[in-house]
Amino acid sequence: MAKKILVVDDSALVRKQLGSLLEENGYDVEYAKNGQVACDKAMDVQYNAITMDINMPVMDGITAVKHIMKESPTPIVMVSSLTTEDAGPTMEALELGAIDCVAKPGTSNLGLRNTADDILSYVKSASRIPRRRLEKRIQDAKRSLTRRDMSTRESSEKVESTTPANKVVLIGSSTGGPGLLEEICASLPSDYPFAVCIVQHMPEKFTESFAKRLDRSSNLKVHEASNNQALMQSTVYLAKGGKHLHFRKKVSGKIVMRLEDSNEKRFFTPSVDEMFMSALDVFEPKNMLGVLLTGIGDDGADGMVELKNAGTHTLAESEETATVYGMPKEAYLRGGVSEKLPFSKILEKISRYR
Repeated sequence: MAKKILVVDDSALVRKQLGSLLEENGYDVEYAKNGQVACDKAMDVQYNAITMDINMPVMDGITAVKHIMKESPTPIVMVSSLTTEDAGPTMEALELGAIDCVAKPGTSNLGLRNTADDILSYVKSASRIPRRRLEKRIQDAKRSLTRRDMSTRESSEKVESTTPANKVVLIGSSTGGPGLLEEICASLPSDYPFAVCIVQHMPEKFTESFAKRLDRSSNLKVHEASNNQALMQSTVYLAKGGKHLHFRKKVSGKIVMRLEDSNEKRFFTPSVDEMFMSALDVFEPKNMLGVLLTGIGDDGADGMVELKNAGTHTLAESEETATVYGMPKEAYLRGGVSEKLPFSKILEKISRYR
């Protein structure tokens, strides 16, 4: 039986574009022209996934996500224009339990072709998420929101570290990752002695907003990575959307970050593999901890193999907690995982890493 997808958008053209794309790939598609219609439909039908616009009349996409996740939990993929203005609302939707965000197709057939693979990939992954994992994600999202409300810190309260880092925690994640990254940042003490570098699959306009959100709930300073920025202890760096995060060691021995376009064709930019493999060029294997969390595809799997073979300890999230057991599964199957653990255990390992 074909999986049922609800396409929610106030634009008839976008509804037609998305619907045709999904129907051509074997999905049974229904439509809603605003958030209110989507909520009403979701109460009557258990969809395998929903694509949700943000700005709509009657009821916007954020309000609709909140209602649907409370009354009839369903995997939701936000379809955004991916502008700076949409970054904040999309982050809010992810916090409320939406699975991921993808670029809205342009008004031409070329615009749809440019985004078709992304849309199909995210809808396919979302439609496969078991109910129990979705319910766990909702609980995690509620806990994350509560924790940030209780522990929000102003950036001015934090002291910028001036000690160059020679040890690093490398973390890669994709679908389902933002809430976990917030938990990690919130759990690290202000004197955490290592740098933390993160690649989260996220569009170019969104990583700056996400870094600011992480910073508000963290004891450490959280920065969106910038070119030639020195890597410091007790600091978290989030890879910039649209650029790969690489590392370079200067003559002085100080390690800096480089934002690069890759010579290899990568489905995701930034790529977890790019960060992992570049780190091997500048850090001693024993001075790194590699971590791969939930996500679609196999990005990071080859990098985990390289890290582990070099002598780095590597952790991968287990199927029992991963929203999408794709990236960590591939790393495990290829032999790149020292320990496969539920997220709560990974959180403990990162916090206790010495």
